[in-house]
Amino acid sequence: MRSNSSESSGNKSFRTLSPEAEFSEKLTFRDYLIATEQKSNQRLPFWRLLVPLLIQTGIILAVPTQAIYTNLTGRDVILQTVAQDPNNVVQDFSLELEYNISRVENLRRLSGWDDLLRGSQGRNRQLLSGTNLYVILQEQGISSGRGVPSAWRPIRVSSNLPESLPSNQVALRGVYQDNAVTYGVETYYLPEQQRQQIRDDIFQSVQQTRGNRGRQIRPITVRVKVDPQGNAVPVSLWVRDRNYTF
Repeated sequence: MRSNSSESSGNKSFRTLSPEAEFSEKLTFRDYLIATEQKSNQRLPFWRLLVPLLIQTGIILAVPTQAIYTNLTGRDVILQTVAQDPNNVVQDFSLELEYNISRVENLRRLSGWDDLLRGSQGRNRQLLSGTNLYVILQEQGISSGRGVPSAWRPIRVSSNLPESLPSNQVALRGVYQDNAVTYGVETYYLPEQQRQQIRDDIFQSVQQTRGNRGRQIRPITVRVKVDPQGNAVPVSLWVRDRNYTF
């Protein structure tokens, strides 16, 4: 009996452990806490701090950089809004404008609409939400007697940016969303020194319309810059015969 006990003890004393098991037996919870604290106190490499900062800075600067590029490389194009309820147009610090080329019922009359629809058709013969398109606008060589330029006339639409256009035409990039097309020039932030004057001019242009549409402002003429890629930024607008530059 004693012999069996001695033999068991001997086997235990000569048992061979793997390095991982031996390490785990020696490591205490206190050792784990000390190691964790030392790791947390180590300084991060400089590049790990710099890379996220550069990414955030790039995102922040992307929009103004695009606007600067469009202002420098773009050409002047004249757009016109549709008649709207003044309460929908005039916000606290901005104007919310809708153009005649924003409405699908106007665009579907143009050449190229059926091809666009075939290539990106959703339900009920509507474009898929988020569809990019280009409206080709042609300059009109006339202006009103009040010194307000005439809006460029839309002549066709395309799913791709045209490689070349005549000198009197330009391609304006839009995005289809919620049964309307936006071009990035629908919102105008009003400078504080001009805010009240613009509001007064807009409400003075209100006219009674036929039917049940109530009172609406007369269409507003807008000058934008359009760059070679079709992106646009606002430059100025005319309310009645008064021009406001931004």
